[in-house]
Amino acid sequence: MGELKDKAKGIANEVAGNTKQAVGTATDNERLRAEGEAQERKGEAQNLKGSVKGALGDKV
Repeated sequence: MGELKDKAKGIANEVAGNTKQAVGTATDNERLRAEGEAQERKGEAQNLKGSVKGALGDKV
């Protein structure tokens, strides 16, 4: 079950990060764009963690 939870959190963070990046770029707000990029990377890492858990049978 941890696999799906991590993947869901990862996708949510990726979407939020992409949105922040778009708003930051549109408003010329470098701080917001950078926050969005960091949040997107966090989401990618969570998604990868979920994939690893799935491959190892949630033993991680």
